[in-house]
Amino acid sequence: MNMKLATFNANSIRARLALIIEWLDREQPDILCIQESKVQDKDFPENQFEAAGYQAIFRGQKSYNGVAIISKLPLDDVRLNLYEAGDEQARFISAIIRTIPVINVYVPQGFAPRTEKFAYKLRWLKDLLSYITKNYDPGLPLVLTGDFNVALEPIDVYDPEGFRGEVGFHPDEQAIMREYFAWGFVDIFRKHQPDGGHYTFWDYRIPHALKRKMGWRIDYILSTPPLAEGSRSVSIDTDVRLHEKPSDHTFLVAEFQIDD
Repeated sequence: MNMKLATFNANSIRARLALIIEWLDREQPDILCIQESKVQDKDFPENQFEAAGYQAIFRGQKSYNGVAIISKLPLDDVRLNLYEAGDEQARFISAIIRTIPVINVYVPQGFAPRTEKFAYKLRWLKDLLSYITKNYDPGLPLVLTGDFNVALEPIDVYDPEGFRGEVGFHPDEQAIMREYFAWGFVDIFRKHQPDGGHYTFWDYRIPHALKRKMGWRIDYILSTPPLAEGSRSVSIDTDVRLHEKPSDHTFLVAEFQIDD
């Protein structure tokens, strides 16, 4: 079976709904993981996704954060919180899709080093990894995807020297991210594309950032080796970033061949 999975930080699902529905109709992914929906659950546009042929699970909050999984395939064993005690910030959602666990996350941005928000980001990344190591096996299929707000290597940001030590390109964040790969995750984009100059985020504040190639690669599709072995392609849909009123991110897409 083929599985086409995408991730997209919408930066407001209401503002980007028409763009997303159009993209789904054109690209026909099996699964789309969304971050920064920025709506309460009662305002999530579930009916529009159903009309497009998709079911949705979601966890939101007013004006901030928010995650969702949109799928053509059945969504089982849904989990809406990283923490057993719950979390007021809507940053984690997971489901099993055709026996494959899919985890979608919106990692805290971190604001600036040496702040409580940055410390919270580091704790959250560590807690997510602890949850994964406790509940999953790197020898079995697993997808972890979303906006991690971390550029891992110098080729993942347009000005590595200028941003070194800043939030999003800080050694403390990168060290934790490398623990994910040490556990067993494979960066699907880097499996297929080892070169630099490929980004998933372009700051609104920089005029013509996409055309000037002034971006960051901070969105990821990670998988365990059994799935990574079957990954066939990966792409970043930069055309969407040229639309009127786009998100500051764009769609990252991977296709897998999966044994039935």
